[in-house]
Amino acid sequence: MHDQAEALRLKMMKSQRQVARSIAVVSGKGGVGKSNFTANFSYGLVAKGKKVLIVDMDIGMGNIHILFGATPMFHLKDYLSDKQQLQSVVTPIEDNLAFIAGGSGLENVVEWSGEMFDRLIEAFSILQMEYDVILFDMGAGATKSSIDLILAMDEIILIATPEPTSITDAYSMIKFICLQDANKSIHIVSNRVLKEQDGRDSVARLQLAMRKFLFIDTHVLGFLPDDIHVRNAVIAQIPFVKLYPNSKVSKRMLAITDTFLHSNKPNTSVETSGFIDKIKGVFLKGRV
Repeated sequence: MHDQAEALRLKMMKSQRQVARSIAVVSGKGGVGKSNFTANFSYGLVAKGKKVLIVDMDIGMGNIHILFGATPMFHLKDYLSDKQQLQSVVTPIEDNLAFIAGGSGLENVVEWSGEMFDRLIEAFSILQMEYDVILFDMGAGATKSSIDLILAMDEIILIATPEPTSITDAYSMIKFICLQDANKSIHIVSNRVLKEQDGRDSVARLQLAMRKFLFIDTHVLGFLPDDIHVRNAVIAQIPFVKLYPNSKVSKRMLAITDTFLHSNKPNTSVETSGFIDKIKGVFLKGRV
């Protein structure tokens, strides 16, 4: 495995290939459709020609595999504890789309052994060269460990509904993040919108509060309607963009995907990408 990683590092230096965009999908509270967004957004990215990996970081509560109707044989913890090889914990969904299930027992990064952390870095060093986009489906809310991991990502997609409690919790989530990195690239998606104007108004209020009190600008990717096709797709365990491609919500998801891909991209060249270095910083900070 170490020889393989070294070979890849040499290949990186020679090819100067861009590494994957690392994206944390977050929400201020649970129940806003974050994981469902991640699953369908991944299909949208694949439809645009991207190779996508989802890493389920909602430890103990992860449900990405359920949304895909898939049963992972192994989890991230199996790889970190050296019980399985990396390829064994990557569950393919279809061409250019796969996920890694989180499992349980990984709640606090700084409590991992040095060997576990070395394997994590080795895995991401390989995976960021194999995929175009890596989506990290984070647990709802903010904890110290989750915020530290989110800060290591290139970008953040914040999922909120028009409900006041969701907007308030979303603001609090971003506040925690911006206190440590005010330059983080943040995108917003309003989900389960009954009336489009309600979605626009709620996001406008959220953007205004962030600009006024946190001094940051955010980018709205779009709005997803409250659509019966979403519920039916969850029951069928097939993402709605695949099961109901002509539905309004599916067309909106593809529009969101297109908007995201045409947004300003972070500098993710091999020589300058800081994803791995930032992940190392998360670990080291907890041990000094």
